Amino acid sequence: MERRSLLRAAVIGTSAAVFGGTLTRGAAYAAPAQPGPGPYGALGAADARGIQLPAGFSSRVIARSRQTVAGTSYGWHDAPDGGACFADGSGWIYVSNSEINPGGGVSAVRFDAAGTITGAYRILADSRQNCAGGATPWRTWLSCEEVDRGYVYETDPWGVNAAVRRPAMGRFKHEAAAADPVRRAVYMTEDTGDGCFYRFLPTTWGDLSTGTLQVLRAGSATSGTFTWATVPDPDGSPTATRNQVSGAKRFNGGEGCHYADDTVWFTTKGDNRVWQVNLAAGTYELAYDDSLVSGTPPLTGVDNITGAPSGDLYIAEDGGNMEICLITPDDVVAPFLRVTGHSGSEITGPAFSPDGRRLYFSSQRGSSGSSSAGVTYEVTGPFRG
Repeated sequence: MERRSLLRAAVIGTSAAVFGGTLTRGAAYAAPAQPGPGPYGALGAADARGIQLPAGFSSRVIARSRQTVAGTSYGWHDAPDGGACFADGSGWIYVSNSEINPGGGVSAVRFDAAGTITGAYRILADSRQNCAGGATPWRTWLSCEEVDRGYVYETDPWGVNAAVRRPAMGRFKHEAAAADPVRRAVYMTEDTGDGCFYRFLPTTWGDLSTGTLQVLRAGSATSGTFTWATVPDPDGSPTATRNQVSGAKRFNGGEGCHYADDTVWFTTKGDNRVWQVNLAAGTYELAYDDSLVSGTPPLTGVDNITGAPSGDLYIAEDGGNMEICLITPDDVVAPFLRVTGHSGSEITGPAFSPDGRRLYFSSQRGSSGSSSAGVTYEVTGPFRG
């Protein structure tokens, strides 16, 4: 079967505000994706922390579950999952979900301009199985509950304002969220085998207390045009939100979600795909499908997704080779890093510092495979600008 182009850019030369900075895509995705060493070359031998990285990159441990974060009195949470970075003066804050039920919640760790940890604290407690989420342009973190009729919580990365439930955004098995300042929408994935892809249109941009929940409608093909339809009852009871609209397109286990340049990408774990929705053109297509790759697919177990200032997409694996893989603007799909000795875990929470020079992520269950053994890392090196 002829392979199709696996990744294309939607709008060239535009940018989107993310975490107080911008992500810009400059080149069109047109050629078929090819497995290869990627822009940073092959992975080297595992370092002292068991991480294989390209030449010039190094890692350090930021936090371990149930252990005190260095320089603070705060104990890091179990099962670290989705995360994001926020500019904080000349420093930044990394927030991280806790995917346990009950307990859940979100923690934050603060860094100064040199990358030294200056604080750690809780910003959400007593929620359920907080998996992924998304940052907003007004610098809050949306933490999503991956349970039936779960909530989206809006949290303050600085820990000043109390977290708030946002039921208007729908009650379903939430996974991730991505804010679109152009259309003033928040896109959301649903982690079920017959899940849907949603958008929430706040009545007032910057205020998520009220608004309209809509679901994407399209045919059964892997590419085509789409429309949005309003979900009558965002509360999801007695009828689940995914079953309220005729013609709602089904996706096999929605996971990570990322917005940039009039395009939203999201992953589906059930069929190991990355989807691309061209919001300006009103079309959708596959951005990656391991069944379309000759030989051994470089990316399996797709999960969280984020973008770098270079335009590269970074996708974490739930299983697979325990890698973070990247897809470049010239369509190369390659591993960027691999965590060894953690086969019972998954990679979670990839996020770049505001200057794009540091990448944060976690091994959710560490080397023992236990939620109490999670490890959160930082990688530094010559990232492409």
